[in-house]
Amino acid sequence: MNIQDVKMNSTIEWDGKLWFVVEYQKVSRPRLAALFRTKLKNIETGQVLEKNFLPSETVGEVYIESKEMQFSYVDGDLVYFMDTETYDLVPFDKKNVEDKMKYIKDDTICTIKYANGKLISIDPPLFVEQVLTECEPAVAGDTSRTAYKPAKTETGLVVKVPLFVNQGEKIRIDTRTGEYLDRVK
Repeated sequence: MNIQDVKMNSTIEWDGKLWFVVEYQKVSRPRLAALFRTKLKNIETGQVLEKNFLPSETVGEVYIESKEMQFSYVDGDLVYFMDTETYDLVPFDKKNVEDKMKYIKDDTICTIKYANGKLISIDPPLFVEQVLTECEPAVAGDTSRTAYKPAKTETGLVVKVPLFVNQGEKIRIDTRTGEYLDRVK
């Protein structure tokens, strides 16, 4: 695929690796051919790289496959998700999904994305509800510092919550930012 056909937020193959296009801009230069300035993020390592391409350069086209899968269980270094269509259990290496597991409880439906047969990401729902297992009690009149306190959820996620939220309550969390949204009644 020609570099001119690339779009922002797409996935490409370049230099034998899969890259996510974070930024993409056409730069016109007087008396010279235009440049395509990109910021690429390596899907496997997370490395961010700025690269300029000439209009004649090509990159590999990558097809993204998304599947809905349900979290089943953890067994040692493997995390198992069940394909909701075929009911097959699919194992994933725990170190590749560790950061997302703080948002995932039993039976949570996640979107699993593959590119060329390789796992790109496991995306939990945008908002999850979790119960607070550890939370300091609020002290009356304690507003000298920020009005938030740390709390730990049932999956081990530490999130800052307002002073009025107590242990045992269920809260809603935004999985994109990891921030507290509100209490669930």
